[in-house]
Amino acid sequence: MSDEHLLTEKRALLAAMLPHVPFDGWSAKSLNLAAADCGYDSGIAMRAFPGGAAEVLDFWVAETDAAMLRALESRDLAAMKVRERVKLAVLTRLELVAAHREAVRRALTLEALPQHAPRALKQLYRTVDAIWYAAGDTATDFNFYTKRMLLAGVYATTLLHWLDDKSEGFAGTAAFLDRRLADVMRIEKAKGRLSKLADRLPNPFRRLRRA
Repeated sequence: MSDEHLLTEKRALLAAMLPHVPFDGWSAKSLNLAAADCGYDSGIAMRAFPGGAAEVLDFWVAETDAAMLRALESRDLAAMKVRERVKLAVLTRLELVAAHREAVRRALTLEALPQHAPRALKQLYRTVDAIWYAAGDTATDFNFYTKRMLLAGVYATTLLHWLDDKSEGFAGTAAFLDRRLADVMRIEKAKGRLSKLADRLPNPFRRLRRA
C-alpha cells in the first residue's frame, strides 16, 4: 500500500470519527464507528492507526497545524508586526477546529490523564513551533526555547477561554489573546532590560582570573 493511500484512509477515518467524539470521546468505540461509516473493517482502522484513538487525535493535531500554515500562506504576513502574526496564527488555528469544539474539549480531558501527558506536550510544542514558524521566527539561541515556552502558556490559556466563549465571532477570545500577548511583550521587554543591565555588570569570573 502506498503512503498516499494510507494517508487517504487516515483522513477519511478522522473525518468520520470527529462527529462521534462528542458522544463517545477519543475512544476505540468512536474509531470503530468511524470505520463502519467509511465501510472499512477493523483491520483497516488498526492499520491506519495502530496506536488507536489517541493516535487519531495526534494525527488531527498535526493535520490542523499543517492546515493553519497553508491558510497563512495567503496572508500578507510581511506587512504585519510579529505580535500581529502570532495573533493571526492562533486565531486561524482555532477557527479551523471551531466546528469541533466539543472534540477539542474531549481531547483536553483525555490528555489530562498522566499516561497521555508526554503526547500532549509534544502536540503543544509542535503547534507553538508551527505558529512561530509562520510568524517568521528565526531564533536559534536560547530565545528559540523561551519564545515557545511563553507562547505555549498563551496558547493553552487562550484555548481554554475559547472553549467557553459564546461571543459573536469569538471576539472575547481575540480580546483575551490580545491581553495575553501584551503580557508576553512586557516579559520580553523586561528580559531585554535585564540583559543590557547584566552586560554592564562586572564579571566576577574575569576578576577571579586576574586575581
